[in-house]
Amino acid sequence: MGHVLRKSRVSFAPMSGDLLFLTVLAGGLAVAYLVWHSSLEAREAANRIAREACSRAVVQFLDETVAFAGFRLCRSPHDGRRRLLRTYTFDYTSDGFERSQGFVVMSGRHVEAVGLAGAPS
Repeated sequence: MGHVLRKSRVSFAPMSGDLLFLTVLAGGLAVAYLVWHSSLEAREAANRIAREACSRAVVQFLDETVAFAGFRLCRSPHDGRRRLLRTYTFDYTSDGFERSQGFVVMSGRHVEAVGLAGAPS
């Protein structure tokens, strides 16, 4: 017996406006969560790096946290791709009286730069 191939006619109903809205909303929330989570990981890494930098410089890391100072897009010198650099600032003291400010620049969870200011004026 010969086999006869039949064309299947499957038709999908058009997506309703409510379902489309909920799908777009769920996608937007997922993207927002990923951005938030990435920022949280970068901040935790910046805290650790600032603490280590203060320890190496034999100064006291004040407030036990970094503060977000800004971000910018730049091109990677290695592959030319754009990447987001986040800058965090923190306070430290070398004498217990004067506050000085340091910074950490992060690309994702990777350190780009760490700096401590000179002697406070």
